[in-house]
Order: sequence, then structure tokens, then C-alpha cells
Amino acid sequence: MASLIDTHFGVVLDFTDLAYLKLLLQTRVVTPGHDETTDAISASVARAGDLEVVRRIVAQASEEYLVDLADEDFITRLTLHVRNLIDRAQTRDYSRNPLTRSIKTAYPMIYELAVYIASELQRQEQIHINDDEIAYIAMHVGSYLEQHSQSEQLVTCVIVCPNYYTMHVQLRQRIERVLGDDLTIVDQVTRSDVPWADLRADLVLTTIEPPVPTDGVIVIQPFLTERDVHRIREAAIRVRRLRRRSHIKNDLLQFFDESLYLRNFAAPDEQAMIRELGGRMVARGLIDPSYVDGAIERERMSSTAFTDHLAVPHDMAMTAQQTSIAIAVNDSPMPWGDSRVNVVALIAFSAAGRASFQSVFDQFVEVFTERADVQRLIKRSVDFPSFIDELVHLIDK
Repeated sequence: MASLIDTHFGVVLDFTDLAYLKLLLQTRVVTPGHDETTDAISASVARAGDLEVVRRIVAQASEEYLVDLADEDFITRLTLHVRNLIDRAQTRDYSRNPLTRSIKTAYPMIYELAVYIASELQRQEQIHINDDEIAYIAMHVGSYLEQHSQSEQLVTCVIVCPNYYTMHVQLRQRIERVLGDDLTIVDQVTRSDVPWADLRADLVLTTIEPPVPTDGVIVIQPFLTERDVHRIREAAIRVRRLRRRSHIKNDLLQFFDESLYLRNFAAPDEQAMIRELGGRMVARGLIDPSYVDGAIERERMSSTAFTDHLAVPHDMAMTAQQTSIAIAVNDSPMPWGDSRVNVVALIAFSAAGRASFQSVFDQFVEVFTERADVQRLIKRSVDFPSFIDELVHLIDK
């Protein structure tokens, strides 16, 4: 390889680069007749000591930034890169990365995560890692997170097709080719006595009529038609929508509770409303009375009316036992500072829960930026379950 590179590109590689090129070839090339995966080969090539160091740093980064990087294949590939990075950094022979600026701008959190990993490597190895090298680490991290995100979004399916010549093979290949971006096949049943109750997937695509038709079972032709493809895609969209809404609902229910929901509660002023909502939180042991006083004091400083329809009173201190929201939804607006609001959401912040709450809060507030959405929410929120269902619908819209 060194000779070919010199001949074709006029570049002479040093020993470190040649060693890394050797590693890349060992971990990326699979010859016919060998079943060993590239990840398994990578694991056998990576040094045990390097793996332990990277595994520890990645675990710390995962905990610090609340992301899941606990994947051995990812850690192994990152370790191979890190070994070469350390060797190059010791001679200050850094690689230039033309994507550094765009990565820092477009993916700031991923870049910050890479900075954390790089800083730990610097301390461990007593080296300096520049921005270009940090961006390469960010590319490893971003690539893994993107792949992981896409795999989570895919709808799982089981194919039921009797084994007749190669018909079941052709059907699977056609589904993977046409619907590979929508589905991941987790199992294939080629028996005629199908164990329907044991099939575990979002969808079942079957050429055999099921004993009991259900929404998750789609009868298709042995030779997949365009109509079959359309029906499968629509079913996959429904599954993803339901999955997404279930996720949103679970997030909301971490912070909302039926005992903290008021419907058409008339309060004479801001202070009375805050004391009513805060009193319910105190009764549940979520906050103490001083938090209510702090929220009133904060309101006196500046109105917490976020939009023309929503006020979000809160204390500046994060002393709540857990982050929670007590909410009043009223048909008639009440005066709030210089505005008039239909919805008042008293938020109790805890230091531990604020980070996870931020995403939910941003989506919650966004609902109140559209007048039509606010009117729909107020009209249809006749009780707590309908309030949550409507809020989920508007966030997902």
C-alpha cells in the first residue's frame, strides 16, 4: 500500500500512518468465505488497555451529557481512531478536518461531547488535541447517535410466508429493497402452522389469512404489489405516530398530575391564583410554602405571561422535591400583568429535574404561540385526561 500511494499520489507515509492504514484494512476488509464481522475483527485488533480507557471516558461522557453511548462496537471503532490520534498527537502531526467549522456550528452539543472526550484523553495521555481532531471525534459520536436514532425509529415486522421454492426469500428481499427505510425485519416464519400469539413485532406481514384480523396484521400477496407497499407504508406511519405520541405523553406525565389540574377556576388576581396552585403542590409535598412566596415575589418583579394566553409563574430557586406543573385552564381569560391569559401553569423546579424538563417545557410553550391551537386546547380540555390527550396532539402536530 505504501508503494502504491507513493506511485499514484507522490506521498510517502511515515510508520504511524502506515500502522493505522494497516489497522483500517484489517478492520474493514472481509474476504469471501469468512463469517467474522468487521466489528469482531476490530475488537481483536484494538489494544485491551486502550479499550478500557475509552470505555471509561465514554461512560463518563454518557453520564455527563445524558446520552447512551454504551455500545461495544462504537467503543471499539472509536478506540482504533483514538490510538492513531494519540500516536499522531505525540509528534504533533495533526490531521486537518475541513468540516470542523460546520460541525461546531450545526451540531454544537455533539461537538461539546467530543470536547469532553478529548479533554479526558488529554489528561490521560498528556497530549494536546486541537479543534480538527476534536471534530473527528465528533464525527464518530454523531455518526453513532444518528444510526442509533434511525434504528429506534424503524418499525419492526415479522414476515409470514410458507417455504415454497424460493418464494419466501424473494418476498423478503423485495420488502427489504422497497421498504428498508421504513421497516426492519426481526423474524420470518416459513411454517404453515403459524404461532400467531408468539409473534413479537409492530407489524406482521403475512401471505396467510390470520385467524383473527387485527390492525397490526397485514395480508399481502406472495409477490409484493404496489398496493401492498402502499398499505404497509401507511401502517408503518401509523405505528410511528402512535409510538411518538406515546413517548410525548409519557414525558408530559412526568410533570403533570390530575391532582394539580384545575378547570375554570376563578381567581381575583395573580397572587390568589399562585397561592391556589401552590397550595396543591404543598399538600402533595412537592414544595414548601416558601416556594409559593418566592413565586409571588418573582411575579412582582416582572410578569410571567409568556404569550397572550399563557402565564408561567415560578420561583427563582430550584428547591422543589421534583419538577412539577400545577395548571389552571379557564374558558374566560383573567388579567395577568399587562396581558389576559386563559392558562396559568405554576412550575416548581428541582435542581435535578430541570435538564430533562427543558425539552417538554419548550414544546408546551410552543403550543400557545398559535391562537387556534390555544382555543382548541381550552375547548377540548374538559378534564385532565382530555387535556393531556389534546396537548399530545398539538405538540405532535
